[in-house]
Amino acid sequence: MKAVKVILKKDMVTLGGAGEVVDVKNGYANNYLIPQGMAIRATEGTLKALETERKQQAKKIEQQRIAARELADTLQQLNLKVSAKAGESGKLFGTVTSGDIAEALKNEGVKIERRKISLGAPIKELGNYEAEVKLFMDVSATLKFTVEAEG
Repeated sequence: MKAVKVILKKDMVTLGGAGEVVDVKNGYANNYLIPQGMAIRATEGTLKALETERKQQAKKIEQQRIAARELADTLQQLNLKVSAKAGESGKLFGTVTSGDIAEALKNEGVKIERRKISLGAPIKELGNYEAEVKLFMDVSATLKFTVEAEG
C-alpha cells in the first residue's frame, strides 16, 4: 500500500491535531478521512493555503496578545471600588463574587467576563483585596480593589 500526505481538518487522537500534515495509507485517506471531512489531500496548493492561514492566525494572535497587555496595564492602574451591603462590624451580608467585580469594572468602562476573574477566597468583609484576571493565553493581570459599604 502506498502512503499519501493529508492535512487534518479536525483533531484526531490517533493521527494528530487539526492543521497537521500526516502520512496515511491511500485507502484510509480515500475511503474514510476525506469522505468524512476529516482531512484533505496535501497538494502544493493546499500546503500553501495552510501556510498562509497559519501566518494570518499568528498575526491575529499577536494582535490579541498586544491588546491584552494594554488592558492588563489599564487594570493594574485602576482603583476599583466594589459596594456591598455590610453590618456595623464590617462583615458583609453575603459575599463579593467575581460577578460583582465584573459589574464594577463594567461601570468603569472595562468589559471583562466574570469567569476570567479569579478570587483566592470568598470575600466576606470590607477592605482591600486582589484578584487575578486571565486576559489571554499567557497574559494576566492583578486587579486591586476595595470593598466598601453601600450608602
